[in-house]
Amino acid sequence: MAGPDGGDGGRGGHIILRGSSQLWTLLHLRYYKNVLAEDGEGGSKNNCTGRDGKDVIIEVPLGTIARDEETGEVEAEVLEDGQEVVWMRGGRGGLGNTNFATPTNQAPDYAQPGELGIEGWKLLELKILADVGLVGFPNAGKSTLLSVVSAAKPKIANYAFTTLKPQLGMVAYRDNKSFCMADLPGIIEGASEGKGLGHRFLRHIERNSVLLFLIPADSDDHRKEFNILLNELEQYNPELLNKQMLIAISKSDMLDDELKEEIEKTLPPDVPHLFISSAAMQGITQLKDMLWQALTAEA
Repeated sequence: MAGPDGGDGGRGGHIILRGSSQLWTLLHLRYYKNVLAEDGEGGSKNNCTGRDGKDVIIEVPLGTIARDEETGEVEAEVLEDGQEVVWMRGGRGGLGNTNFATPTNQAPDYAQPGELGIEGWKLLELKILADVGLVGFPNAGKSTLLSVVSAAKPKIANYAFTTLKPQLGMVAYRDNKSFCMADLPGIIEGASEGKGLGHRFLRHIERNSVLLFLIPADSDDHRKEFNILLNELEQYNPELLNKQMLIAISKSDMLDDELKEEIEKTLPPDVPHLFISSAAMQGITQLKDMLWQALTAEA
């Protein structure tokens, strides 16, 4: 008898992606399969609006891409620390009967129900954001190099695929400058077709500014090994060949000057190269100089 006083309903909770510079992988989401945000609260008498549903915030590493599983469409990209993207919006709250009062219908007995929330299957994919990506066969010495030039502590062992997920390290350079280096899982022939760690590895290279090819000194054929690595990149994405490339012959403390000259003759003349040894700390300073020059030239 006192007129309409039904309040509006609160919206449903959003599902939000938040970038975190403290995360490096998506492994913490491995068992986080079903994500359900809270329903909004219904409106109540005395024109009281219902409470909004509680948002669900999913923290992800920088470089994360969010896709729709059915269409493959990229719906969000998280590149900055603290960046928040509303990935899936909660349903809009309904309208109470107060909204429908008119001079001729001053006490409506109906209201507008709230909208249903969005449902769907989604994919999160990580493409590492690093200045320099280490490219090479398993056991080429990538993890050892990263452990020497940065404070990163990747797993190091004398067998293939020691590195199963990307490892990042900040490399200190002159005058308080630094750059980020990524130790990526090793390539094998056929990786572009999904063999070995396949696309789990190759997708990370797309975000690296400079590619450092690591070829061990005891390789049977250094030029062939480089060509295989190059071919896998081209098969996966031809645009990768437009990146700055450097070659480092690792484990070079076992070589004398004569052997180095023989190896140099087989390397491509248009790609800068250097002989290094992480164990003996040979050529590491020169390598940092080359990488910094390549990065600043790229910029």
